[in-house]
Amino acid sequence: MSNSMRWTRREWIGAGLASVAIGALPVRARAATTLRWATVLPTNHPSVTMMEKVAKQLREDTGGSIDIQTFPAGQLGSSRDVIESASSGAIQIVDEGAAQFGQFVPQFSILEAPYIWRDPQHVRRVLSSPLMDEMNAMLVAKRSMRVIGSTYYGRRHVTSGSKAINSVDDMKGFKLRIPEVDTFRAMAEAWGARPTPLNIGELYLALSQGAVDGQENPLPTIQSNKFFEVQKYLVLTGHIITPRLIVVNETAWQALTAKERQSLTGAVQTHGQEQDNEILAQEAKLADTFKAAGMTVIQPDLESFRKPVLASVPAKFESKWGKGLWERIAAL
Repeated sequence: MSNSMRWTRREWIGAGLASVAIGALPVRARAATTLRWATVLPTNHPSVTMMEKVAKQLREDTGGSIDIQTFPAGQLGSSRDVIESASSGAIQIVDEGAAQFGQFVPQFSILEAPYIWRDPQHVRRVLSSPLMDEMNAMLVAKRSMRVIGSTYYGRRHVTSGSKAINSVDDMKGFKLRIPEVDTFRAMAEAWGARPTPLNIGELYLALSQGAVDGQENPLPTIQSNKFFEVQKYLVLTGHIITPRLIVVNETAWQALTAKERQSLTGAVQTHGQEQDNEILAQEAKLADTFKAAGMTVIQPDLESFRKPVLASVPAKFESKWGKGLWERIAAL
């Protein structure tokens, strides 16, 4: 048996955890590899369409040797749950907002920091730079996960159920649902709001019952989760551009052949770009769609939102991110 076919006991355990059914046999005879891909996004979101297209292409490219099973709509748990499952190997692929990975590697939360990005092209430039390679190496070393791609999730805006928001002064005491991310909490606090962490799967009910006053998300997410049905005001703050990272468990990744890895990353890149284009197309028209559906669309005083955040958040997180990281990203 060649060295490449010898598996240590640890590797066998890791492969079992990851549900990667690969036997110590020549490739032509081995069983199919099953990769479970989980997301909290609903089935009608463009990201889920992308997942399904990637799965289909992998089956075709590999002759069925790779079988990706998709689990949308939080079937396998909250954002935190599915990331932890990808780290442990209980699932093999996850896509989540970049800042969610900051719970494992603090530097990752800067990738979803408020007001750090100029535009989607800036995001793409940074995520394909050597800086991202450095961060990815830390994620592999610390938590056995590897970034293999990214998608554009959109520009985030505030919505409100009963109160018009024209400037940051109107956010005082506002119960704002946020993801379970420390930078989002700091942003809300800088606005004078009351940050309320909540899983997105529970958010529609919370908004409809008034448990929170509002939320913030990209327009396609507001659409796919139907938040516009239970919110009266759309406030075009554009405070964060969110990249979603597509991350694979390292044990599962190492179990793939070089050709299978290439097929997976190629499919993610191709269909990820399609997803990005669809998100951009939706963003161009959804504000008008929501207005036609009865929402009041507000163009707020943007500088009033921006100023208190930039005055406090970068300095507060510099020790976690590393001195100079904000400036490195801004310079690219």
